[in-house]
Amino acid sequence: MKPAGPAAARLWHGPFSITAARAGAPPSPVRGLLLRLWRVGFSGWPPEAVEFFAGLRANNTKAYWSAHKAFYEASVREPMAELLGELNGEFGPGRIARPYRDMRFRAGQSPYKTEIYATLDHGGYVRLGADGLTAALGYHMMTTAQLERYRHAVDDETHGARLAELVERLRGEGLQVGGGQTLKTAPRGYPGDHPRIGLLRCKGLICWRQWPVAPWLSTAKAKDRVVGFLRTAAPLLQWLDQQVGPGPA
Repeated sequence: MKPAGPAAARLWHGPFSITAARAGAPPSPVRGLLLRLWRVGFSGWPPEAVEFFAGLRANNTKAYWSAHKAFYEASVREPMAELLGELNGEFGPGRIARPYRDMRFRAGQSPYKTEIYATLDHGGYVRLGADGLTAALGYHMMTTAQLERYRHAVDDETHGARLAELVERLRGEGLQVGGGQTLKTAPRGYPGDHPRIGLLRCKGLICWRQWPVAPWLSTAKAKDRVVGFLRTAAPLLQWLDQQVGPGPA
């Protein structure tokens, strides 16, 4: 995903009109805490949240993180927790990923994630970063047993045709659909000219939408966008649950 413009983009929020500070020195923790005091339920993320991630991307150090940790907790993580609480009834409980990377297995990478994301028990995913908001739904990676069931269903004339129709409709509504990873060629046992070869090559299947940074991110409309997407993409998850199943069995 491409960044949504320079970190110095001018943004508006409530009574504050602010210009993003140079990368490495974004939002004031005090301002972030004051903004949080005004909130009642989920009302979006303040523009400073985007600035925070732009700064973290430019200065991914313990010093930067420590200086802005209070802001992250109050104005980045807390709004995500509020959003998950409001999504819980329809889409299941959510879990926020920790902001740190396990550097034992990621030598050479930055220690802090330049985004916040959460997964929902019913298959959803929500992410906020410097480039905007993303929502997704589906099976990101399938086990060997799941892949076998998935390919069998895609090959089936009835179930496979239904999936192809769903994917075409979702793409027609402006959503992205694809595999977390895909094979370069047809999976073993399937012809290369199969009518649904693109779906057969997927090792996972997800639907997603990404919205660039916009003023509505700082309002409750951010929740409306996520909910609208999850409802629109729900038939894809239903197909996966019915034909593949979430478990490894």
